[in-house]
Amino acid sequence: MDAQGHINNAAYVDYLQEARVDFLLAAPPEGRALLDSGVLVVNHQVEYLRPVNFGGRPLVINLWVDQIGGSRFTIGYDVLDGDDLAARARTGLAPFDLARDTLRRLTDAERAMLTPHLAPAEPLRPVAKARSTGHDHRFALRVRWSDLDSYGHVNNVKFYDYIQEARIALIHDTVGWESADVWMVARQDLEYRRPLDFRPEPYEVGTFVSNVGTRSFTLEAELRDPGTQTVFATARTVAVGVTPLTDGQRSALAVWAADPELLRPPPSLV
Repeated sequence: MDAQGHINNAAYVDYLQEARVDFLLAAPPEGRALLDSGVLVVNHQVEYLRPVNFGGRPLVINLWVDQIGGSRFTIGYDVLDGDDLAARARTGLAPFDLARDTLRRLTDAERAMLTPHLAPAEPLRPVAKARSTGHDHRFALRVRWSDLDSYGHVNNVKFYDYIQEARIALIHDTVGWESADVWMVARQDLEYRRPLDFRPEPYEVGTFVSNVGTRSFTLEAELRDPGTQTVFATARTVAVGVTPLTDGQRSALAVWAADPELLRPPPSLV
């Protein structure tokens, strides 16, 4: 649960992972072999449609294979809270040869295992990307030992925690909004560039404002090595408020805006 009493946005990605692994374990032997040999998460797209409160009934995740390519495939999900659709998501995956430490193509047997579950659905609406000007909020990030997965790298789910920690730090450090200001994460996309390893030295999350609407704003983030500037992941988060942005909130967001023109009030508010 988060501070607003709902299931935290990052927890959804953990639920999706549990459903995805269960799907592969319950598949023919090729599914388990795919997990054992290595399968990497390439990207996530999560669209949050309604808050979910703690309750006695379980969430239900409907899962299917959305796309199959030569060297990657996409899993689609609908997350149901009773009869209500709480979230939709897509996960891009690529088979990996752990012994040779390299990506590989899907085998004919793996494609045959995935094909019966193929049900292409309408793609999620893309979230526009912006280029950082180098002026972004810097958050020092330490990887915890418990963050590692069975492959020895940081689990894909943990990246959502890291981006969230950096986002909260940005708001706390520069925006200073009151607790009564309610903001919900409506969409969150993440692309994985490289595996992230445990080390004592901190990594860094750079976050900047890329778009501002009447009652929403988009933050983009880059998880990187502060020394070499190697990028391990990029992310975009769309947050929506219950009330329109005030002039004070726009001014606060302008501190980290990639393009200050984005922070001008829309014509309807002038």
